[in-house]
Amino acid sequence: MVIPFSAVKAADPAKGKQIFQQNCASCHNVHKKLTGPALAGVEGRWADKKLLHQWIHNSASVLASGDKYANNLFNEYNKTAMTAFPSLSNEDIDDILAFISVEEKKPVGVKPEAGTATAGAKEEGSDNSLLFGIITLILAVVALILMQINSNLNKLAGDKEGQPTPEPIPFYKNKAYIALAILVLFMVGGYFTIQGAIGLGRQKDYMPEQPIFYSHKVHAGINQINCLYCHAGAEKSKHAMIPSENICMNCHKAIKEYSGPELFTAEGKKVDGTAEIAKLYDYVGWDAEKGKYTKPGRPIEWTKIHNLPDHVYFNHSQHTVAGKQQCQTCHGAITEMDEVHQFADLSMGWCINCHRTTKVQFADNNYYSIFEKLHQDIKDKKIDSVTVEMVGGTECQKCHY
Repeated sequence: MVIPFSAVKAADPAKGKQIFQQNCASCHNVHKKLTGPALAGVEGRWADKKLLHQWIHNSASVLASGDKYANNLFNEYNKTAMTAFPSLSNEDIDDILAFISVEEKKPVGVKPEAGTATAGAKEEGSDNSLLFGIITLILAVVALILMQINSNLNKLAGDKEGQPTPEPIPFYKNKAYIALAILVLFMVGGYFTIQGAIGLGRQKDYMPEQPIFYSHKVHAGINQINCLYCHAGAEKSKHAMIPSENICMNCHKAIKEYSGPELFTAEGKKVDGTAEIAKLYDYVGWDAEKGKYTKPGRPIEWTKIHNLPDHVYFNHSQHTVAGKQQCQTCHGAITEMDEVHQFADLSMGWCINCHRTTKVQFADNNYYSIFEKLHQDIKDKKIDSVTVEMVGGTECQKCHY
């Protein structure tokens, strides 16, 4: 069979990265041994690329064929079978291999400059309101002084010309000044009172100290572990769920020491990653030297960061499955956070503005199949897209019950 040249597609590392993050990152890293082996140089370790494809599609069939390398790998990892991925095409696997090939050429263990992330975050989130307020106050004082000077100069000019001028009233006795000052204080006080009332219960930028220093940047960013591996409820239920300690131990039974980039708290204090792993072992009762659980475990008392009022209904699965929203929409650049903080204020206005502007994915989305009129309007080219607001996303009963 002759394959036309136009039908041969070059592997796409960018697409391979996406597939890798969705399917492979929970067990594999390019440079490090996790639940499975490090994948750098994986093609060279297999005698035949077709055999590698078959291993990913169904490892059991390769083991049954008696392949020596496959069986040695199986025995090395305590006879734990690799998850089968029959849904991945050969092209998808080639894209993953292209991504691995690109990643393995990058230098390993390059440490970021100390304090870079922290300083950058502070600069991005800096608020100039205080500076503007001080400048406004200074200008107001200068204006009052100039007005007083002008009054004194008018008096001197009148005295020189022989025209009697009444003694100027000191500014602190001037009724006009006093009334103006009261009005300004009333407006400023009212503004801060309203802002304080609006902000009651909100906690934007809230960043509590957790019992174990857990870096999303290291896990979800550098090691590219899929969010759903830990937060399995995000696509299935109302709550994304805090992962159990068993999920942590799936990897940390093998990973006993931290060897990634240096870690720092928001205050710039250096964190010992290996010591934090030891805290996890203490919570779950794991003895790293003996390789087994030697005492009863106890729950890790994580501090919840994102809180909504009891009268507000929010469903993770509806947003991630039907709405096709990414975690970063509400949680910010989570893959760049060493310590998680609340990215958005999660106010009613913030949610409504998102619903007013966010376009829903109507095509091939069974959740929206009942909106026949909107589907027809798109076919008739009366509208080019549909926002959440158009499907009832701003109705009161959608979020309040």
